[in-house]
Amino acid sequence: MSNLPIFDVAGSALQAQSVRLSTIASNLANADSVAGSPEAVYRPLQPVFQAQASASDPSLTGVRVRQIAQSEAPPVRRYEPGHPLADADGYVFAPDVDPVAQMVDLISASRSYQAGVEVINTAKELALATLTMGR
Repeated sequence: MSNLPIFDVAGSALQAQSVRLSTIASNLANADSVAGSPEAVYRPLQPVFQAQASASDPSLTGVRVRQIAQSEAPPVRRYEPGHPLADADGYVFAPDVDPVAQMVDLISASRSYQAGVEVINTAKELALATLTMGR
């Protein structure tokens, strides 16, 4: 908690985007994984954000991760009878992860994180300039 609430708000945005980047990385890392049953397949993750009042100034709103939700999309069923995890009918199950959509989300989260860093840097420069104005 700082005396300048802009740091609290921007910091909450950085933390939220960091969680978003981590879930996207997890989804991409598991995009090609398979399982022998629909219950054992990896479920893509998605953070759910919620507005949160700043601790130092309740009139300002930041963001927090309320939960990390698992996708309810059914797994993709692929016929691969020679695969060691194939069921009795020769099917394996893969997560319903669209790598292109995940990459778009990754770029968006990365740019949002960069914007938060720029907000912090600009606020820091303005605070320093304000302190040196009386010289």
